[in-house]
Formats: sequence, C-alpha cells, structure tokens
Amino acid sequence: MILLSASTNKLSLTHEEAEDYSALIMNSLDTEKLGYIELPQVETLLKLGLSKDQSLTTPAHSVVTSRDNFSRGGYGPPSPAGNPISPPEAILRAHWRRLWIVFLWLAVCLALFTWKFIQYRHRMAYEVMGYCVCTAKGAAETLKFNMAVILLPVCRNTVTWLRTNRRISSVIPFNDNINFHKLIAGGIVIGVVLHGGMHLACDFPRISGSDRSVFRQTIAARFGYHQPSYIQILATTEVATGIAMVVLMAIAFILATRWPRRQSPTLPRSLRHVTGYNTFWYSHHLFVFVYALLIVHSMFLFLTSNVIEKTTWMYIAFPVLLYTGERIFRAVRSGCYDVKILKATAYPGKVLHLSFSKPEGFVYSSGMCIFVQCPQISPLEWCNFFKPLHLHCLCIDFSILLFTSLLLFFHRHPFSLSSCPSEDCLGVHIRTLGDWSYHLYSLFQEALISRTNEYPQLYIDGPYGGASQDYVKYDTVVLIGLGIGATPFISILKDILHKTNSKIQDGAIGLPRGPSKAYLYWVTREQSSFSWFGDFIRDVYKKTSQVQWAVEVHSFLSCMHKEEDARSALLSALQIIYHVKRGTDIISRTPVRTHFSRPNWPRIFSKLSRRHRGARIGVFYCGASGLARELEGLCIKFSTKTSTRFVFHKEHY
Repeated sequence: MILLSASTNKLSLTHEEAEDYSALIMNSLDTEKLGYIELPQVETLLKLGLSKDQSLTTPAHSVVTSRDNFSRGGYGPPSPAGNPISPPEAILRAHWRRLWIVFLWLAVCLALFTWKFIQYRHRMAYEVMGYCVCTAKGAAETLKFNMAVILLPVCRNTVTWLRTNRRISSVIPFNDNINFHKLIAGGIVIGVVLHGGMHLACDFPRISGSDRSVFRQTIAARFGYHQPSYIQILATTEVATGIAMVVLMAIAFILATRWPRRQSPTLPRSLRHVTGYNTFWYSHHLFVFVYALLIVHSMFLFLTSNVIEKTTWMYIAFPVLLYTGERIFRAVRSGCYDVKILKATAYPGKVLHLSFSKPEGFVYSSGMCIFVQCPQISPLEWCNFFKPLHLHCLCIDFSILLFTSLLLFFHRHPFSLSSCPSEDCLGVHIRTLGDWSYHLYSLFQEALISRTNEYPQLYIDGPYGGASQDYVKYDTVVLIGLGIGATPFISILKDILHKTNSKIQDGAIGLPRGPSKAYLYWVTREQSSFSWFGDFIRDVYKKTSQVQWAVEVHSFLSCMHKEEDARSALLSALQIIYHVKRGTDIISRTPVRTHFSRPNWPRIFSKLSRRHRGARIGVFYCGASGLARELEGLCIKFSTKTSTRFVFHKEHY
C-alpha cells in the first residue's frame, strides 16, 4: 500500500524504506503486539492522514517545521492597526514609481514627436510630401531619444550603485530596469515602423512622382536639382544604412523574445539548433553595428545640410560612452578577481552547486547576483584575454581593450548568490535550463566522476543588484521561490539568521536593520529538489529556538495530491507518525514537514494578514510570470481588505 501510494504521488521510495515505514506503523498501531492490525485501526490511520487537525505537525520546540502554523506565540505585540484602503489607492501605491517613469518617458516622446512634426509642417518639404514627412521626422526624433535611453537600464554597475542611495531608489524603480529596457525596445519598434514606413510607402514615391515645377521650387536643391527615381532613392547612403539597421534590429529583437531565447519545444527542431541563450546574447550585441550605422545615417540627410539639426550624436554620446566605460570596467575588474573553485556538487535534477573563494575587496549584499563565464564553453568570452590583467592591470592597450569590450561581447550568465555576506566563500546554484548551463554541468560532471579535482576555469563579474535586496526595508518578509528560484532567498535567510544570532550572542536588545521575521515558501515539482538546500534547512533546525523563531520554512511538493485526497491519505498519516517519532520528514529528509500539492495562496495571505495586523510586509517572488500576476493581485486584494500592507517584488533577469 505504501509503495502504491508513493507511485501514485510520483515519489521515489525504495522497498527497504517502505518496510521501515510499515514497521513504524505497526509499532504505532499494534499496541497489543499481535503482529497484525485490523480494519478499525487502518481506518484510524487513514483518518489521521485525512484530518485537518494539524496539532501533530509541529514539535513544540520548533517553529521552523510548522505546517500553516501561525497560531503560536512569539510574534510580539501586533502592529498598530491601520484602515483598509481602496483598490485604486492600493494599485497606485504599488505602481506609482513605475507609472511616473513611464508617463515621463511617454511625455518626452510625445513632446519630441510634436516639436518635429510642427517644425516640418512649416517647411517646403511639406508641399511635396505632406503629413508623411512630418510623421516620419517626428518618429525619427523619438528614435534618437530611445536609442540613447535604451542603454541606461542595462548599465548594471551604475544601476547597482544608484540603488544604494535610498532617496533615489525610493522614487526610481530600479527593480524594473529590464522591463523598462523592453518597453523602450517596443517604442523603438513603433518609431521604426512610423519612420521607415512613411519614408518607403509615402515620402519616396511622392518625391519621385511629384510635379517637376513643384519639386524645383521646393526641395530640388537637396537633390542636386535632379529628381531621383524610387530606386535611386533606395540606393542612397541614408536609405541603405536605414534598411541595414532595421534588419539587424529585427534579428536581435526576434531572438530576444521568449521562445527563441529559451529554445521552446514548440519551435521546429531546425530552429531550436540555432536558438538559445548564446544566440540571444551574441545577436543582441549587433547593437555595436547598429549604433555605427546610426551615426552614418544621421550624417546624410535628404532635407537639411544644417549641422545643428544633425543631433543624433548629441543624444547618444553620453549613454554610449557610459555603457562602453562600464564594459571596460567590468572586464578589468573581472580580470583582477582571483577566483578559485573550492567545491562542486552535482544534485539531482541537473543542479550544480559551486563554491568559490571570495576575491579580495568583493563586497555584496544578500539578494545580489554575479555573472559567471567559462571560456571552455564559448571561445569569445572575455576571460582568455583579460585574465593576465591581475598581474599588470596598468599595462593595457586601450584600443585592444575597447575592441575586445565591444566586439567579443563579454558573454556571461547571471546567477543569484546563495551564500550570505558573512560567509568566507561565494556560492551559486545553477540548474540546467539552456545550452550554456547544460555544457557547464557536463564539464563539472566529468570532473566529479574522474575525481581529479581539476575543475574548468571560471571567472566572475559583479556583484549586481536585484529586487530581493529590498528585503532590508521591511520588518516582516515573505519569500516565495519556485524550484531553483529559491536561491536568492536562501542567501537572505542566512543573513537574517546570522544577524539574529549575532545580536543574541552580543546581548544587545532588538535586531539589526532588516527583517525580524521571514517566511519562506518553496514550491517544487520534484522530490529530489529538496536535496538542493537540505543542508541549510537542517542547519537552521540545529540553531537555538530564539534564532529559529526568526525564520519559518514551508516547502510544497506540487506533484502530490492534496492531504485530504484519498490517494495521499496513507502518506499523510505516515508523514505525521514518522515526523513525531523521528523528527524528520519522509519526503524532504529534513526537519521541515512538506505540504502536499500547490499552496493555497489566498489562505496563506489571509493568515499572514491576521498575524501581522497593520504591518507592512514585503513579498518577494522568483519564478514563473504566471504565478507572479496571481501573487501581485493577492497583495493588492489583501491590502485593500485588511489593515496589513503587502508590497510585491519580483526578480527579473
């Protein structure tokens, strides 16, 4: 029965383990030592599994292992209750920083478009091309602006530095830098369609087909007093560079969309071979040629020879120099980092845990990420060239450095740190989800099997900020991770536990800056996933009750049927008995009891709002976008219906 129930719930269970569990059930139910149990006792066992009474789920000495247990003491006095707010106010509070940035961006684009539109409405070119030229030139002005602004959100060092300033980060949503980058890309697409479409479909036919007398009286001087044909216009430098830019941007845009970037199984097999993260990364750096063509394009204009009106370089000069400077700085810094792999562990589910030595001067906060590079996977990664820099960083040929910075593309991959700042080493958990991570896992798997301890050479760059860094702004945090998405939250929990333990040992009153209570909700589809962070959870369980109180872990296995389902009733009963008798969960092999199936998020938020009345709770999420929308909706819902304020944050990579 145990083996059948485990198979039905997609659990891995050996015959020896099933015999051990059977013996445990017999010892618990066969109190008279008859050697068998009868149907009433089996009924009692199954009722235990189906029961909603969770009184046996949590040992009295441990908060960490609770199952939806919010009724225990130790939370301290409730925060002063506030008044529920209206849904529009909740939405405004949650999104006001995004809204004002987007409105500002739209206002600038509209102002530039209108200014240029009106300007050309009063020029002689209007007599030939009409409103088409006004629209094309208005769109061109917004393109100049957006081609400049699109680089700013991906200047990661600058963003990381600015977000440390609380005044600036309080009004600018740095967590949405990648989303803003995508939004501007959408604006560029609209601008290209308007600008290019109006020229190709309207302006050029009107120039070549206009009345000769009107042409001579208006714009003939701009064309050397020769009225060109449509084909002759297409052959000019202005149009040729414009078409080349559109082709390059289209390639980069298409390969950056979700399906090609993640090698979606829905794509034809022939396309999957030429897509993936590597293809996305390299194609995205066609921007080097796009910006070069943009400068050339802007220097040759049909309708003006006035240098003052050729303003493209004025728009893009600062962002391009800033971005180029960042890339050079990152290359030099990565070359100066001396990193040694201390330990590599391969977990089920093709997850690789790497432990690095911490480079001198490497300072980071929990929730940050680093970029990892492996020259053995991609020969164009910067590491081969820049590794000698730590020996003679001052002897650099700037022209070679700039060329390598822009043309070798600095191929790198972001990963959240699972270590905390108090540790002596850096740690990352890497799950095989794409072509690059698959190659990396294979290389380390070969090294682990051969037991040579000769690991592939890796280089790191960072640290860089993430949305999870904002956890320090709240007294209570809720951390929700799907699968490997729990990685940044492990770092945060380690940091909270370290600070709490330090305060207790020092005898200080109160807690350091940051949360005094953290809830982790970890949802995974495979039983083997619990081994990824099992050591950390067991370490938490070993700490004193005062330290344990600061962190509460809830794990969910979504492949299982719910506890009240008859197909999992036996396992639920066995889980309770085994945990009470031996203090270990039969599913996760940790002191934390695993919940069956997916979380009931409305119920969880309801209990949190009752336990922390009037509090402001930070909800941090790392995982699929579908659940993100649901969680954000629940944050708004419970902020409007209760006195508790839930503030939603999502990691973006």
